[in-house]
Amino acid sequence: MKHIIIAGFHGALATTITGVMDILSLTGVSWQRIMGEPPEPRFKVWVASADGQAIRCLNHLEIGAHMSFDQVMASPELLEDLFAIIVPTIGSPIEHTLANNPDMLELLRWGHQQNLVIAGNCTGNFFLAEAGLLKGKRATTHWGYKDLFEARYPEIQLRTDQLITVDDNLFCAGGGLAWFDLAIYMIEKEFGYDWALQTSKAFVIDYRRESQLSYSLSRMAQNHTDALVAKIQCYFEDYYHQTLELEAVAAKFNVSKRTLIRRFKTALNMTPYAYLQQTRIEVSQKLLAETQLTPEQVVNNVGYEDISSFRRLFKQTTGLTLAEYRQRYARRL
Repeated sequence: MKHIIIAGFHGALATTITGVMDILSLTGVSWQRIMGEPPEPRFKVWVASADGQAIRCLNHLEIGAHMSFDQVMASPELLEDLFAIIVPTIGSPIEHTLANNPDMLELLRWGHQQNLVIAGNCTGNFFLAEAGLLKGKRATTHWGYKDLFEARYPEIQLRTDQLITVDDNLFCAGGGLAWFDLAIYMIEKEFGYDWALQTSKAFVIDYRRESQLSYSLSRMAQNHTDALVAKIQCYFEDYYHQTLELEAVAAKFNVSKRTLIRRFKTALNMTPYAYLQQTRIEVSQKLLAETQLTPEQVVNNVGYEDISSFRRLFKQTTGLTLAEYRQRYARRL
């Protein structure tokens, strides 16, 4: 039986500890019970903390620890069958949590030296980055912390569009409940597709989700102080359904096209055309979720005549087709 350590700390998100424990501990158990077969547990999951004492999670739930980090690193018997160390989501202020958990960084570096799988969920991946394990590697984290992660660790190849990234033995899961996906992926990695599929069916989990694009909010609403850009944003949001040429927009606001593009890039880190396109995407998302308009009608309502072109743009931006987006997010009456 393979062993897994969940590295706990004060301020962690409780479900990313208890949920992962449930899924991995019941691998080879839940499905077998449903099918009337003898259970074959595949993982033994342990919670460790820096001092071996209980950890206090963000929701004030206290979770007991089986051992300390030092005991993990000093146990040759445990190491013989140790498969992975998992870092749960940081629920408390990230920079404060990183500064107050140097023992976590030591544990992760030790585990990496032992060629263990080191896995982080959501903001827990900040610990992997802080330990230096992700330098030059691919990684993901919660899409809402993209800017902070990139500013703090510019040498990491951050892919917040991805729900799971894998680079050597470093596994990163994206935001929130991506720990579902992380746990299932780890099962597949160690025991194969059939075991992962059985576990996902037993827990009624969608298998092999790939992207968190459809969950992310637009980055357009960020604060800036450029009054001209703010006016043009409002103009785009009022007239997105019309054919808008940048030259005509620039002339309307008494600036050159070049100045218009420069001001948008400075204020919003995107071009005016990209802003307009994103506005159309967001309106189409709302129409798909809240109305009964056909996809063709939705596309026409946001100012597109080339339906095929908009379908490609929508899939590229959200990770879903128009039909898939409606199926997932449509209001249930």
